[in-house]
Amino acid sequence: MTSWQSLHDGWSLTAVGDPEIPAAVASARIPATVPGCVHTDLLAAGLIPDPYLDQHELELGWIGHTDWCYETTFHWPGDGEGAGEGKREGKDGGERVELVCAGLDTVATVTLNGVELGRTANMHRGYSFDVRPVLRVGANVLRVRFDSAYRYAEAEQRRLGARPKAYPTPFNFIRKMACNFGWDWGPELVTAGIWQEIGLRTWRTARLAEVRPQVTVAGTEGRVRVRVDVDLADDRTAAAGPLTVRAAVAGEVAEVVLAPGQRTAELTVTVADPELWWPRGYGDQPRYPLTVTLHAADGELDTWQRQIGFRSVRLETGTDEHGSAFTVVVNDLPIFARGVNWIPDDCFPHRVTRQRYAERLRQASDAGVNFLRVWGGGRYESEDFYDLADELGLLVGQDFLFSCAAYPEEEPFRTEVRAEAAEQIVRLASHPSLVLWFGNNENIWGWHDWGWQQELADRSWGAGYYFELLPGLLAELDPTRPYWPGSPWSGRPEIHPNDPAHGSMHIWTVWNQIDYTHYRDYLPRFVAEFGWQGPASYATLRRAISDPAGLAVDSAAMAHRQKAGDGQLKLARGLAAHLPAPRDFDDWHYLTQLNQARAMSVGVEHLRSYRPICMGSVVWQLNDCWPVTSWAAVDGDGRRKPLWYALRRAYADRLLTIQPRQGGLALVAVNDGGAPWTGRVDVTRLTLAGEPRGKASVELSVPPYSQMRWTLPADVASSDDPRAELLVADPGGGGGGGGGGGRSFWFFAEDHELAYPPAGYDATVEPTPDGVRVRVTARTILRDLVLAPDRLDPAAEVDEALVTLLPGESTTFTVRSGVPLDPTALTTRPVLRCVNDMVPGS
Repeated sequence: MTSWQSLHDGWSLTAVGDPEIPAAVASARIPATVPGCVHTDLLAAGLIPDPYLDQHELELGWIGHTDWCYETTFHWPGDGEGAGEGKREGKDGGERVELVCAGLDTVATVTLNGVELGRTANMHRGYSFDVRPVLRVGANVLRVRFDSAYRYAEAEQRRLGARPKAYPTPFNFIRKMACNFGWDWGPELVTAGIWQEIGLRTWRTARLAEVRPQVTVAGTEGRVRVRVDVDLADDRTAAAGPLTVRAAVAGEVAEVVLAPGQRTAELTVTVADPELWWPRGYGDQPRYPLTVTLHAADGELDTWQRQIGFRSVRLETGTDEHGSAFTVVVNDLPIFARGVNWIPDDCFPHRVTRQRYAERLRQASDAGVNFLRVWGGGRYESEDFYDLADELGLLVGQDFLFSCAAYPEEEPFRTEVRAEAAEQIVRLASHPSLVLWFGNNENIWGWHDWGWQQELADRSWGAGYYFELLPGLLAELDPTRPYWPGSPWSGRPEIHPNDPAHGSMHIWTVWNQIDYTHYRDYLPRFVAEFGWQGPASYATLRRAISDPAGLAVDSAAMAHRQKAGDGQLKLARGLAAHLPAPRDFDDWHYLTQLNQARAMSVGVEHLRSYRPICMGSVVWQLNDCWPVTSWAAVDGDGRRKPLWYALRRAYADRLLTIQPRQGGLALVAVNDGGAPWTGRVDVTRLTLAGEPRGKASVELSVPPYSQMRWTLPADVASSDDPRAELLVADPGGGGGGGGGGGRSFWFFAEDHELAYPPAGYDATVEPTPDGVRVRVTARTILRDLVLAPDRLDPAAEVDEALVTLLPGESTTFTVRSGVPLDPTALTTRPVLRCVNDMVPGS
């Protein structure tokens, strides 16, 4: 039977041969954690400051330019059959022992007892080495030396010729997490280390090397076929007998007998009338254990087990009067992708535990998200990530790992890319959540639009990967999942790769050049990236910046947390178009977070209102990897920004939104639920003081998975005084909360033009067993009310944000906190804010 000996203990770390490193590090043998990396080992040893705090990142560039050596001594008991160096005897040639390295980051030389086992140069794949000839009974010394990733990439760039890329460092010349080299939301922290599992695998005769389940739903037949392809690692002698491979799922079993020398098997298990796996909001997510076992005549040799789901998936890309579609279809039901982009949740990915993944994916699910795109500049995520996505019903679109650069196709890169992609396709094949592969992030677009062709001349740039190698591997290893050569990509080479009418697109002209209201200029089929920036939560910034003076709009500390080109100017431009000028940092923080939330609400609601022409809204981005000003809805410390609450409303199953259309304003009701949406909506034109000026009523009758639109009458949709009026679309019940089918507002002028009264309200604070309830009753209109309890307790959380109240209305914020909170502070700014508290006299 295959067995495993973990080699995670007893490691030490030393720097190798760099005179520029600090003396305390150069002379130290540092305790090392495996899985881990150099940065976190140095941090744990007190030899470097936390690179996420203050501006310490800038002091630590030497780490990525240094070579490092990990070393451990482990005990091997022998295989009981005359173990010794090089000795292999016993039945079927004795036991095989392999050193398995699931993840080495990145340029590694592996030696055991002074014998070099091999060299690696790919963070994104595993390696195994036959160590039986060099193992010793008793103590064995294992060393893994990591050469500088910078030096390797720079040497490859010189050898092959430079290629265009988004950032100065040669991240495209090494198979490593690209964002380690710095991105427009992330620090430059180039890691090295044994970042995934390492250990000894012992087996005899044969083992299961690869298992690839492929699920096919037979539609009207009510049956599911699970095809299981098996590849063996085989060490049988000529005299060995046959082996049996058995697959079992949902009470059904299939088996195949393999003759000597036969190393592959194909089994098909048919399951009648199973429960199907559905995306969240469309049904349940039942999973079934699939078990594959390998048997010899005298017993079981190996076993493999995964939870699988039964579902079909296809990508609809047919042409129509609007262009060509891009619609994910699950179990024959078109799914509107209410999505977010996912980046690595930490620059040091070994620190992301299952609990942390669960928290982040639950935050996505709770915001109404049903689609995660795993971005191509990061990593193929851990089993925990995809298992939790399976459990929560979150669809995953997975990029192959190429981003914002031209990539060489010469050796050794082509061989490494093939091995990496094949390993990940096989590894992820069991997950029902994985519904789509993208070939790269923005590289086809870059080749077309960013001057690459002239700079490249005749050098390779990755096209062979995206249009030949990757689709060929998927056709061979997992033909059940759709593949799209790039994000964005229009579907045909004669069409611009970012054409809104065809395939998937990215919208970045809005953030980079123009106001967010211009999201409404686009009528795309599927938007895989669009975003607007906002700073991290106050408590996150307060933890990251130790100098109180650093919490200032123009401080060096805040500038360090803005990695986007001209990011601060773009934030200021966005504010000037809509909101009052901030008077201090507290105003700026509230207003920029608010503007981020509003920008994405405008974009998401616009895209959803054009279902089914548009069938995907994938916001950039869900999460951050450190404390930073970025496009994320959840900041680097895991706190929900106001954008998260805006997404929860915009991604609700039932969305009511007022949209500008040709001829005036329209009310649009979007129903992404499985039941019809019926009822009455009152659309009222009011003064800011709450006095009605016009009213219309609409009877809703919206079928499942569709939208309906009504043009509003002119006496409601036009204003006598744009500075003093607004529209409210109310499906009943009033109140200022969010949630499915909640009311919608339309203001006829921008906030800095509106004749707001000074904010007037009454507030009470009531203790609860785990915090407080803050009830706010409006005496005047209160626009986009936000309560930020993290300013008082960094661990505090609030259930709601961005609440607009009309005069006489109330709302209650429920705050969870483990410490007493000052009632006065909870009910005054800067903790409790609304737009019109900036009016003099508030």
